[in-house]
Amino acid sequence: MVTKIITQHLRHPKNTLMGRVTQRLMERENRFLEQNAVRLCEIQADNTVLECPVLLKVGFGPGLGLQEAVQYLTQPRGKLLGLDYSEYMHKVASERLRDHIASGKVRLFQGRVESIPLPACSVDKVYHCNCHLYWPDMRAGSAELLRVMRPGALMVSTLNLDYLRWGLSLGFLQGANVEPEPYLEALRAAGFTDVRLEEKYHEGRKFEAIFATAEKQRESNVLK
Repeated sequence: MVTKIITQHLRHPKNTLMGRVTQRLMERENRFLEQNAVRLCEIQADNTVLECPVLLKVGFGPGLGLQEAVQYLTQPRGKLLGLDYSEYMHKVASERLRDHIASGKVRLFQGRVESIPLPACSVDKVYHCNCHLYWPDMRAGSAELLRVMRPGALMVSTLNLDYLRWGLSLGFLQGANVEPEPYLEALRAAGFTDVRLEEKYHEGRKFEAIFATAEKQRESNVLK
């Protein structure tokens, strides 16, 4: 029963006791992955950057990755965008980033990856962690990510496969797509290029990173 309740809140955190417990778990376990997704994304000072949903109903979560990424956007043109399905997580992250939101540097949306409220070819970098776990339609989500990315834009997603598999073995993450291969296939099918999974280490800790590039061939079509 406990594992089922926690899994439900991982999908869609709410402002309840278990929702707040889930928030603390996310902050503890995802901070390392969020920081490394941002680092590997190689954000430039004038980029437009999107943190998109990491689960079906969880995106930027409590805002740890947003807090990390905004430090790189030192030029006036640099913008940080975030998308999350959970009203509670949107509220938590909005409070965490309130000064940056007030300045116009950060803008947060509430919504789903299948319908990102951004124009086509408007984003330079995309990052997220544990991205694929509860997406109901990976191909639709991947295609929507590609739509909003500029030609040649980079997407980086980080995950800890050992931790995810351990959680699944304990009864958590019920119904989750823990293994990365279906997501890699969906990215390729959507039209991403140089799609790959790499084992990484940072400060002595192992994790995995998925890389995908928006095809540069789109540029000629965009300019028409």
